[in-house]
Amino acid sequence: MLVQILLLLIGLALVVFGADYVVEGASSIARKFGLSEFVIGLTIVGMGTSAPEMVVSFIGAAQGNADISIGNVIGSNIFNTLLILGITALLLPMPITSGNRKKDIPVNILVTVMLVVLGLKNTLFGIGTDGLSRVDGGILIALFLGYMILSFRQKDPVQEEDNSRPIKPWLAVLMILGGLAALVFGGNLFVDSATYVARSMGVSDKFIAITILAGGTSLPELATCVAAAVKKKGQLALGNIIGSNIFNILLILGGSALIHPLSFEGINYVDLGILLASALAILAACRIGKRNQIDRLDGSLFLILWAAYMAYLIINL
Repeated sequence: MLVQILLLLIGLALVVFGADYVVEGASSIARKFGLSEFVIGLTIVGMGTSAPEMVVSFIGAAQGNADISIGNVIGSNIFNTLLILGITALLLPMPITSGNRKKDIPVNILVTVMLVVLGLKNTLFGIGTDGLSRVDGGILIALFLGYMILSFRQKDPVQEEDNSRPIKPWLAVLMILGGLAALVFGGNLFVDSATYVARSMGVSDKFIAITILAGGTSLPELATCVAAAVKKKGQLALGNIIGSNIFNILLILGGSALIHPLSFEGINYVDLGILLASALAILAACRIGKRNQIDRLDGSLFLILWAAYMAYLIINL
């Protein structure tokens, strides 16, 4: 038990230090090449921190287990928006740019709606079967590629306080790669050790799946966003969450469906409803409290919704 607790602490330390290096390296790259920190968070950091979800979902699809692939993405996106963005907003209110309002937030909502419509096409329209076919997967992958191209062309920087030291580009790239590796490895080590400790204490596997495993694959996003908030990089944190959510649906579920068609038979409508509500919550944050900012009031509302959803899951174990 002591060894597992030590490994848990080592994993947590790797996540914390990895997040710090990712934020420093990503911010430096953004400044060097004239990209906004949001775009860096949306693309490089967002995709990197979603690596655990990609591994879990692709393995689940290869084994023909649709519940793992779909449940992992739905749970992670809810966790990303309601808990991680909620915590980050409490630490640092995040500015919403014109590009965020007109493109990024609507795209996040659109791909979430697409997932629900494609996944429930038989229930909603009487077409085919409920789930993602290989054709659906190809559509999602094509949309992902198009969105990435548009994102790198985006010029919508926000001036945020910047006290970072100059870093050479090659060193910044190494910091990002090393930081992402530490995030993924440390996150896996943390989850494995926490699961062992929880089972030793008699906690059920289903409760472990809902709490430790669902949150564990999003641990890199949480650590990165908290580190970004501490360094006053609000746009990088926002980009990380929106990027991870879009990446999860378009690339991870799209790729999983190409590997093996995914059935939605075991998906709970409440989970899909909360997923859609979480995407809409970011848009609502532009209107509630301070306009064009995800402020502490918004963060509090996100956390309340997340707590209510967790209570529902625990009650229905």
